Amino acid sequence: MSQEETFAARLRAAIARHLGAPGTVHNPQRLTGGATKTTWSFDADAGGRRLELIAQLSTTGATAVPDPTAGWGPHLNSDDDARIVMAAERAGVPAPHVYAVFDDADGLGHGYVTGRVAGETLGPRIVRDEQFAGARAAMARQCGEIPAAIHRIDRREAPFLIGQDAIAQVAAYYRYVDHYGLKLPAVELGLKWAADHAPRNPRLAVLHGDFRTGNLIVGDEGVRCVLDWEIAQIGDPMQDLGWLCVKTWRFGGKPPVGGFGSREDLFAAYERASGVSVDPAHVRFWEAFGDVKWAIMCLRKGMAFSDGTEPISVEQSAIGRRVEEPLWDFLNLIEGRE
Repeated sequence: MSQEETFAARLRAAIARHLGAPGTVHNPQRLTGGATKTTWSFDADAGGRRLELIAQLSTTGATAVPDPTAGWGPHLNSDDDARIVMAAERAGVPAPHVYAVFDDADGLGHGYVTGRVAGETLGPRIVRDEQFAGARAAMARQCGEIPAAIHRIDRREAPFLIGQDAIAQVAAYYRYVDHYGLKLPAVELGLKWAADHAPRNPRLAVLHGDFRTGNLIVGDEGVRCVLDWEIAQIGDPMQDLGWLCVKTWRFGGKPPVGGFGSREDLFAAYERASGVSVDPAHVRFWEAFGDVKWAIMCLRKGMAFSDGTEPISVEQSAIGRRVEEPLWDFLNLIEGRE
C-alpha cells in the first residue's frame, strides 16, 4: 500500500471513529505543507451527514534537528491549538468548529479536524476586488468586535498559553537577533525604541497573537472565520489591534486597518463590544513594534536554514530579503508619517 493509500485509509477510519460511520472521504486535497503543519480539505460521510472538513496535521518534530529558538515565543502544539479554537468558539468568536482531535489510535500523528468555511483569505483580493467592497465597509467594525470576544475568553480555559507582555517580547526578539548574529542598525534602533516605549503594567487577556488580514476568511458580508491560532498567548489586548494595523498586512490597500478600514471605526467598535476605552497611542506602540517584529521574523525565515530546521529555498530567501520594508514602515510611523 502506498503512503497516500495508507493515509487515506487511516483518515477514513479516524473520521468513522470520531464522527460516525462510514467515514468515507471524498475529494481530498492537500492545501499546504509547511514547516509546522499540513492542511487537507475533504468531504466525508459520517453519522448520516455529508460534512465539509479541514484536517490539520502537525509536522513538528518531523526533522531530527530541534529548533534552538523553541520556547522563546508562543507556539502551540496541535492539541492546545485545537483547545484554544474550541474556547474561542464558546466565547462567540467566529472560529472554525472543531469536530475531532486525533489521538494515538488514529495513526495520523497530532492534528485535528474542523468544519470548512467558504470564503477568501488572500489579502490582495480582499482589499482590492470589487466583490468585497461591501465586506470592506463592515470589516473595521467586525475586527473591533472579534478581538473583544477573544479577549473575553476565560484564561482558566487556556492554562497552556504563555504570557508575554511588551517587555518580555522585546527581550525575546533581542535573543532572536543575537542568535542569528545579524546586527542591523535599524533593527537595533527599533528594539531600543520598543524597550523605551513599552507599556508598563497593561491589562492582560487571551490574545489571538496573529490577528490580521490573511488570517481571516472573508465573504461578501465580511469576516466569516478567524484562522491560525497557533501563537495565541496571554498579553496586552492592544497587541491584537496594533498587529492588524501593521502596514505589511494592508496588502497594498490604503486604509490603515488591514487595508480596508479606519482606526477610528476599529477603536469605536472595540470600545462598544468590550466596554474598555482604547488609547490610540497605546495601539500605535504595538503597530510600530509590530513592524520591528515582522522585520525580525523575516530575518528568522531567511536564516532558519542555518539551524537545519527549515530547508533553504527561494521562498524562505524571498521572505528574508523583505526585512527592509517593515523597518522603513517603522521609521515612517515613529516620525509621524503613514
